[in-house]
Amino acid sequence: MSGQASLIRHRTPLVAAGLLLGAGLGGFVDGIVLHQILQWHNMLSGQLPPDTLVRAKINMYWDGLFHAAVWVLTVTGLALLWAATGRPDVPHSGRTLLGGLLLGWGLFNVVEGLIDHTLLGLHHVYEYTANHGPADLAFLAFGLGLLLAGGALVRAGRA
Repeated sequence: MSGQASLIRHRTPLVAAGLLLGAGLGGFVDGIVLHQILQWHNMLSGQLPPDTLVRAKINMYWDGLFHAAVWVLTVTGLALLWAATGRPDVPHSGRTLLGGLLLGWGLFNVVEGLIDHTLLGLHHVYEYTANHGPADLAFLAFGLGLLLAGGALVRAGRA
């Protein structure tokens, strides 16, 4: 054994950065793809259908607040990633970081799916159908799949 103590490796800062980045980027995917490109829902479309100009503007305002929040998550994740890369005790593991990203995106989907879609009914994945269940369940299932894949990658990154 050498005279120097072995360096203890801490993956938590990398996982934390990945979680915030994943939640933020997952939110951007939701907002850009589902809100803007496909126009399947808006932030409040389950409670306030955007069927008049005023209601559409209110929904657009809340969509903007949503995008501002996920931007803050993303920037915070970048700051944590920057801080982690300068630490010699944090391993540079692509698997761990990707696992954290997937965990964050999956957590975003599960939390949003349970709170916004199920508990509060603020909106559904595909608002303009009589049966919201299949799309909402697919969103949750995708989130759970991301959580499982992310957890597996974080565990694999220990090696």
